[in-house]
Order: sequence, then structure tokens, then C-alpha cells
Amino acid sequence: MASIGASTGPKMGGVTAPAEPGSVGEVRDALARVGYLADEPAALVSYLAQSLGKPVLVEGPAGVGKTELAKALSRATDRRLIRLQCYEGLDEAKALYEWNYRKQLLRIQAGERNPDPTPGRGAAQDADPAAPGRGAEEAAGNVWEDIFAEEFLLTRPLLAAIASTEPVVLLIDEIDKTDQEFEAMLLEVLSDFQISIPELGVIEARTHPVVVLTSNNTRELTEALKRRCLYLWLDYPAVEREMEIIRLHVPDLDERLGRRLVEVVHMVRQLDLKKPPSIAESIDWARALLLLGADELDAELLERTMSIIVKHRADIDLVAERVGVRLGQPELGTEAAG
Repeated sequence: MASIGASTGPKMGGVTAPAEPGSVGEVRDALARVGYLADEPAALVSYLAQSLGKPVLVEGPAGVGKTELAKALSRATDRRLIRLQCYEGLDEAKALYEWNYRKQLLRIQAGERNPDPTPGRGAAQDADPAAPGRGAEEAAGNVWEDIFAEEFLLTRPLLAAIASTEPVVLLIDEIDKTDQEFEAMLLEVLSDFQISIPELGVIEARTHPVVVLTSNNTRELTEALKRRCLYLWLDYPAVEREMEIIRLHVPDLDERLGRRLVEVVHMVRQLDLKKPPSIAESIDWARALLLLGADELDAELLERTMSIIVKHRADIDLVAERVGVRLGQPELGTEAAG
């Protein structure tokens, strides 16, 4: 493992900062080139995150492109993406670091068999006759110090991002699935871009990571965490915006069929569903219709392909009842767009 640069000195002293973007428009264009159509708020926050060096908290319903924004920033800035997928019960051992206990135990056992590994010397030769047992105590102390060296440290995503010698994008995905104790643990990383390890000291960031936290807004995050972040709310796009996304990812799809598809997706999202269709599922549906050679989206085709955008049995029945029977109505597009 490469040296992680423990230090007890001032934080961020040796941070390497990559070139900052010149404007919001430059960031928007860079994201578009890697397949992400950012609106003005998303482009602005992405620009400020790089220019100010502040983390970004992106909230919104599931499936609106929060995680994809971090991935697009990684591609657009040519930074490696380091992802921490959050879940209930996540602790610092899985997020920050943990010690390789098996390797430490082997080192202790080796030290007990050979207290002084220096060739040609032994504990008996260095023992102080006036202080019986001192040699053994010193050897034990040396082993204790040795097992908390970097070679016994297992890095997890947060430490990997801080210790990286190359600029990275750190994605902390679905932070709302963790608890407030985990948020409190994050504050040092988000504020100072450093991690304190009692046995080694302070690990300071060598480069300035772009940090993106996402939340599906299933619970209220703490004010302490929000204060340290720029904020972006992402919602489902309007019809015209989603049409642009479909054109970008499925350029061969007929324009009229694509519009019909987007209008139907918007109608489906207006229903009280367990899980509304995501943007990614809209794109998958468009690709499926293209592969099937469809030229018209009618009730029969909706029934055949509905499972691409609707993933719960109760939702399937509701969509078939509310949307399927309306596909033949000429005013569908007007209602969906409105």
C-alpha cells in the first residue's frame, strides 16, 4: 500500500489542486460530452464544488440522476470515482478504515518466537542483568508499535479518497440510509478533508476530492452536515427536458414515438405508485421499443413492456387501469405536458 501520509501538522498543507473549470457553461458542456444533460442549477453547483472545494449534497426522489451526476463529474474531470454505498448499520470500519487483525496476530506470534529479529543478536545478549525482564518488555513494546503501522491498515472508501495521490470524485451514496452518528463521523472529512487515526495521527488530503453526497430524502439530515455542503435538489425533468435526454441516449428512436413514450412516463409518475419510473428506466424503455421495431405506443404495447418501467405488482395493475385505457385518446399529449 502506498504511504498515506500521516501527519500531526496543519491540515491540507500539501494538497494538489487540479485545474478549475473556467465557467458554469464550461462545466455544463463537459457534462454533456460525457452524456449528462445538466440544467442550470446542477451545472452551477458542479462548478462551485470544483472552484470552492466544497462538498455537494444532492437530494431528490429516487431515479432522477443524483448518482449519475457524480459519475458524470468523474468522467468529465478525468478523476477516479470512489464510491461509498451507504446502508443501515454502516460504521467507520467499513467506511473509513480497519486494522488487519489476522496480519497483526501473525506479527505478534512472530515477535514472540523471535523478540529481536536483528541477525546475530538475541534478547539474552541485550538483557540488562540489573533489570531482569526489561528486554522482553521492550520487545513487546516494539511489536505493539509495529502492528499499528500502515502495512496493517485496511483502507475503506473515505480513507482511500483522502489518501489518494490523484484527484478523485468521492461519492457517498444514499447518506439518508445511515444514522446521525455516522453523519457526525463524516464532519471531519467534509470540513477539513482529513481523517484522524489515533495510532497513526492525522491523514491529510493530498489532492482535493470532489465530494458528492446523495439522499433520497427519506429522513431529515442534520444541520451540521448540511452547513458543510452546497445544496442541489433534483426532481423529475419536464417533458421537453426528458425528450432531450431520450434523444441523447437513444438517437435512433422515432421523434413522435419518443414524445409519446415520455408523455406516458409522466402520466405514470402522476399516479400514487410505490416506485415511479426513473429516468434510467425511461431510457431502457425507449431502447426496448427501438429493438422491438415499434412505431406506435398503444395499450397492447404498454401491457407487453410495462415491466420495464413499473416494478411492483400493485403498480402494474394501477397503471394498466389508469393509463392503458387512455392511450387512444388524442388529448393524451396535452394532459401529460400540462
